[in-house]
Amino acid sequence: LLKCEHMAEVKIYTTPTCPYCERLKAFLREKNIGYVEYDVSKDAQKRQEMVEKTGQLGVPVVQIGEEFAVGFNPAKISQLLGIN
Repeated sequence: LLKCEHMAEVKIYTTPTCPYCERLKAFLREKNIGYVEYDVSKDAQKRQEMVEKTGQLGVPVVQIGEEFAVGFNPAKISQLLGIN
């Protein structure tokens, strides 16, 4: 089963000062994975959403479908995306 056109939406919760957020975005670009980015330093609603869904204040947080990866964890993100 290949996840291509029907791949789950990828949402990332970031802040501008987070080096791991930059690494995450570079990783997703390298893999040609589109994403929607929320800057939780400016968007209080998305920050609250992130905390409610994960119990985490730390960034980055990646949401792939209904699954979450907290921090920059390429192995877990690849697994959730179904890529190598």
